[in-house]
Amino acid sequence: MPDPSASATAGVTPRRITVLDLLRFASELVAVIALAVWGFLAWAFPWNVVVGIGAPVLAAIVWALFVSPKAVVAVHPFVRAVVELCIFLAATIALWGLGQPWAGLVFALFAIVVGLLHNRRSLS
Repeated sequence: MPDPSASATAGVTPRRITVLDLLRFASELVAVIALAVWGFLAWAFPWNVVVGIGAPVLAAIVWALFVSPKAVVAVHPFVRAVVELCIFLAATIALWGLGQPWAGLVFALFAIVVGLLHNRRSLS
């Protein structure tokens, strides 16, 4: 009878989730939420639904393609960083456009610091 405590795949150790991983996920989540809120509040009726749903979906697709840990398209780490910064920049501009410049600035600083720390750890 197989040992239930043994790993499902021999020789493969599961990746441990750290606080930095959780902070990175939080920054991604805030970016998607900021884009959704901006889309629903900054546009008139027929377009607010389109942009409110389309902007976060587009950001999530781009994130999944290029930046996620299991990215579909393997790109150079510099390209990953640029794509990540573009998504965070879009969320920062969205917060700024909603009349919340301090929230945008705080989010931008938080996302940049977390992104730098996470990418530095993944490169070493």
